[in-house]
Order: sequence, then structure tokens, then C-alpha cells
Amino acid sequence: MGKLFVVPTPIGNMEDITLRAINVLKTCDLILAEDTRTSGFLLKHLGIDTRMQSHHKFNEHKTAGNIVQRIKSGENIALISDAGTPAISDPGFLIVRECVKEGVGVECLPGATAFVPALVMSGIPNDRFCFEGFLPQKKGRQTRLQELAEETRTMIFYESPYRVLKTLTQFAEYFGEERYASVSREISKIYEETIRGTLTELIAHFTTNEPKGEFVIVVNGKDK
Repeated sequence: MGKLFVVPTPIGNMEDITLRAINVLKTCDLILAEDTRTSGFLLKHLGIDTRMQSHHKFNEHKTAGNIVQRIKSGENIALISDAGTPAISDPGFLIVRECVKEGVGVECLPGATAFVPALVMSGIPNDRFCFEGFLPQKKGRQTRLQELAEETRTMIFYESPYRVLKTLTQFAEYFGEERYASVSREISKIYEETIRGTLTELIAHFTTNEPKGEFVIVVNGKDK
């Protein structure tokens, strides 16, 4: 029987990939990629010519069973996302769950993920935290914000540049304007930046400075 390898890929800087990850991608039988075009650039840069197959949120329900059977027959298959660690706000959970159900070995390599450096750089307590990823865009959003208003642990969110200002404004509404937070963008890239302050201060900053890039928002929990 083969094994499923969950392999993190760089979130920006191409050097942020481990030697072990490169070796797995070179020697496995197949690479499942969220977007084969995006991953193709990385693999070419690394000199890897392993065959790829598309595996994303629109087809993972249909393909998971077949992939598990291929691993059972002896193939070693690697799973990667466009950037970072698969299954963290990216496809991956379903295939891992299917492998676990079928007794197929799963090995997740350590590596890049955006929220860890953002949390460490925030200056906000990181001994206890909750990762929320992307908030619901519509249905359930207000209910989740109401629940999180009582959260005492540090909270971590992912957000697109198009909704950063809206999200910070809603945080101020539900958590209080003086709640301290940190916003990191373009982590490990040339224009990496972290802005810290109260939600009011962050709203003012991104009102005058157009949000660009991928964002991680770290928010202080409610005082006990």
C-alpha cells in the first residue's frame, strides 16, 4: 500500500520549501494540485517533472474515492495547494478523511502556512488562539461575529483585499472600536507589511491606503 503525503508549498518566497518536501514531490507517483497551472510554475522552478492531476473544491467529492484506491494499489500520492499547507482554508480535508476511513497512511510534512508568522509578528498573546479562517460572506456571518465577541482567546482570520475594510469595520462594531488587532499582508513576499493598532486606527489606515495582497488579521480576545 502507498501513502498520501500532504505537502506545504511556499506562500510567497520560493525558498520557503523544505528539502524533504522537494524530495517527496520528485519521487511520488502523482501530485494532486489545486491549480495545475499555478503549481506548474513552482514545480518547473524546482526541477520537478512528476505528473500532476487537478484536485480542487469543485471535484474533490468525486475523485477522493478513486485516489484512495490508487494509493491502496501501491501509489504514493502528494497533495499540494496553490500556497501554504493543504486543508488550511484550502482543499484537502475530504481526501485525508477518506484515507483515514480506509486505513490508508497519511503523512503531513511541516512547512509554510500564513497564519503562524502573522500571529507571531502581531505582538498579541499567542499561547492560546482560535483560527477562524475566512468568515462566512453572507449567511451566518452576523451570528458568528456575535459569538466571537465573547471569545477571550486571540482570533485569527484570513481575508481578501476586497473585504478587509468591511471586515475591520464589522469587527469594530461587534468587538469594540478600541480592540487591538494586527493586519499582515503579503507574508514572505517583497511588499510584506504588518500594521498594528486599535480597530479604529486600522480602519483609518486602510481607508487611506488601498488594501492589496492576501491578508491575515489577528485580533486580541475579549478581556476576562
